[in-house]
Amino acid sequence: MAPAGMMAIAADRPLEIFVDADACPVKEEVYKVARRYRLPVRVVANSFMMVPLEPLIERVLVESGPDAADDWIVQHCRPADIVVTADILLAARCLKAGAKAIGPTGKPFNDASIGMAVAQREIAEHLRSTGEMTRGPKPFAAADRSRFLQALDQAVNHSLRQRRSP
Repeated sequence: MAPAGMMAIAADRPLEIFVDADACPVKEEVYKVARRYRLPVRVVANSFMMVPLEPLIERVLVESGPDAADDWIVQHCRPADIVVTADILLAARCLKAGAKAIGPTGKPFNDASIGMAVAQREIAEHLRSTGEMTRGPKPFAAADRSRFLQALDQAVNHSLRQRRSP
């Protein structure tokens, strides 16, 4: 039986990494980590996107439309899988499904932080809808890339340990 707080993880399929690919600046970093651990990656987008021609990397092209890529990821991710996304609402849905979620700046989303992140997103959205000027995200930096690589490596190791424990 899994320890308290851990979901049962299907050992009959490999751990997978899902990438919410539209505007994701860390796809190459995902491929690098996935190659090291020999993990399958699904790059999900609603427009054509180049991906390396490698057996473990799959491009998933979904219909265009709001949340089509998000819906596909949520339907296919399983406990302990890893989802790379900057979309807070998608991260929340993936956490609910038992997956891990990491932002491209290396910020891991978890049950303790996701509620505040969703609330902040809603406040910023409300302010923008009233005409209030809000700042966008900081420019993506080399330090973000480094933090992301470290966070993804930690998430993979944690998920692999979860899969090994009875």
